[in-house]
Amino acid sequence: MILGELGKKLAERWLSLLVLPGALYLAVVYAAVTLGHRHALDVQRLMTEITARSVDPAAKMAGGQITLLVAVLAGAAALGLAAQTLGSLAERLILAADWQTWPAPLRAVAQHAVALRASRWADLDAVVRVEQRRALLPAPADRPDPQRRLRAAHRRSQISVEPPERPTWSGDRIQAAALRLDRDHHLDLFSLWPQLSLVLPDPVRTEITSARSDLTRAANLAGWGVLYAPLARWWWPAIPLAIVLAFVARHRIRSTVDAYAGLVEAAARIHATTLAAQLAIDHTGPLSSDLGDLLYRQNHP
Repeated sequence: MILGELGKKLAERWLSLLVLPGALYLAVVYAAVTLGHRHALDVQRLMTEITARSVDPAAKMAGGQITLLVAVLAGAAALGLAAQTLGSLAERLILAADWQTWPAPLRAVAQHAVALRASRWADLDAVVRVEQRRALLPAPADRPDPQRRLRAAHRRSQISVEPPERPTWSGDRIQAAALRLDRDHHLDLFSLWPQLSLVLPDPVRTEITSARSDLTRAANLAGWGVLYAPLARWWWPAIPLAIVLAFVARHRIRSTVDAYAGLVEAAARIHATTLAAQLAIDHTGPLSSDLGDLLYRQNHP
């Protein structure tokens, strides 16, 4: 019973993540080859071609239909795996956790991006701090328009929520959770997380796992965008299609990264004391810098 239910879930996952998007891609490939640039949006021409193919004697035979179905399923699954591979690469580039170990040309580009983003962030942060100080002036006439500070703060957050250390917003959003925990409570998130994840309540762990899966799916969407781009050689509508996929993927990656980082940070703040109790660390009260130091020494004897 359990194995049957597990097999059913795996089959559903295989169908939704690999086969269906791959089958759609194959349909677009067929349309691209059939219509070309000249008749790119001629739906009637495409339907006529499909109808002509369907009356072929080989298409009516059971053996031919089975062969076609198997070929489509295999091709769709292979394309799905290719999109996942490209998605994994896109995720690594977007999160950029190890950008300092990238090959020299790519590392130089990333370093330049970090420096540029850090400079812009520092300029906007200076504006925010000046406006905050001016808001405390005793005379109401000397106080600034709060909208100036809010606009600068918003533009700063569009670059990064903390001083940039990675070449992308998404990478810095993950890094920001670690920076805040270290600054506020001396918690080393990256070394602490494997142990902390084991003591989290099931609902919290499920939420975090779900957010992480959403991020992976969003990155896979970027992988599909990469696969659609080469079809522009035969069919120009592939260009806007790839662009739309890229923009949607970017939006979804940002939103899922933000949700995932927020959940991880909140879980660490709330449940670090639970981990301390499990490790028999003598501590009473809420999470503090002292407890963070004790947990750090526990992981770095």
